[in-house]
Amino acid sequence: MHLPQTQNMLNAGRKIEELSCDGSGRVPDDVLDATQPLVLRGLAGEWPMVKASNQSASDAVDYLRGFYRDATVCAFVGDASANGRVFYNDDFSGFNYESKMVRFDQVLDMLEQHAGDAEPPMIYVGSTTIDVCLPGFRGNNDLGFGEYTPLASIWVGNRTRIAPHYDLPDNVACSVAGRRRFVLFPPEQLMNLYVGPIDFTPAGQAISLVDVRYPDFEKYPKYRHALNEARTAELEPGDAILIPSMWWHYVESLDSFNVLVNYWWRKSPGYMGPPIDVLMHALLAIRDLPAEQRRAWKGIFEKYVFDTDEEFVAHIPEGRRGVLSRLDERRARELRARLLNRLNR
Repeated sequence: MHLPQTQNMLNAGRKIEELSCDGSGRVPDDVLDATQPLVLRGLAGEWPMVKASNQSASDAVDYLRGFYRDATVCAFVGDASANGRVFYNDDFSGFNYESKMVRFDQVLDMLEQHAGDAEPPMIYVGSTTIDVCLPGFRGNNDLGFGEYTPLASIWVGNRTRIAPHYDLPDNVACSVAGRRRFVLFPPEQLMNLYVGPIDFTPAGQAISLVDVRYPDFEKYPKYRHALNEARTAELEPGDAILIPSMWWHYVESLDSFNVLVNYWWRKSPGYMGPPIDVLMHALLAIRDLPAEQRRAWKGIFEKYVFDTDEEFVAHIPEGRRGVLSRLDERRARELRARLLNRLNR
């Protein structure tokens, strides 16, 4: 089923700023510290994978097959009626695709088999660790991140559409086969994106329920405000985009064969826990308290977590500040053990 293309998404917000790169694959240090999205034109332009994909999709597939070593991946396969949108089914009892564990080369076979279809099934392989799936690929297809050692993943599919979602790590995503369109929203647009469940999601992250390409403004009127703040970009093979931590991003693959390689890294120490765990615990312990108690706890969180400073604890002897001391690996282990003991009561 082909729906008429709207201009709402194509003209959303403003274009993301761009930086021309020399193709060396070295991510500039100032980019790694950026807090605003940025398109890195040609960053991966010298990769053999990119050069193969610029020849043809068939050449790109052959190049990937050269690294395949009997690895299985999780593939989402859906009916053509999904129009490429990875989403829930109509009554939210499940999803509009079937999740299958298949060999990676079988995914490539399916993509080639349906490449010429006017209405192909939706075929999508999400974040998959490259070194497990395609050992050796990064030998000649990789980026340099200075002091950071990011997790490198590969994404493969046909014309798919991934709903707006956020990730905790910073992200550099490289389009290495096919074109991709990105629509990004600042973190503060949460209230205008009509986010779905946080514990029942297509791929682990809560997603916006708005169809970015075909938004229903009667059902989701506040989405207009999000569009006003949106940033957009279209990537060719070899281009990359920096998606800062917590920015909502919609990703649309525009060709019958698309491959993206991305790198996730955190600027915070590895011993820190996932903030989503705190949110879940707050839902358990705070959300349903009486209103006045919630307001009191909001103030406590503001001072102890979000607006903390040394002066606030200066009156406590340094050796007795306990969990109020600056976190290090030892204190993180102790705090985690304390939480586990409390949760297991």
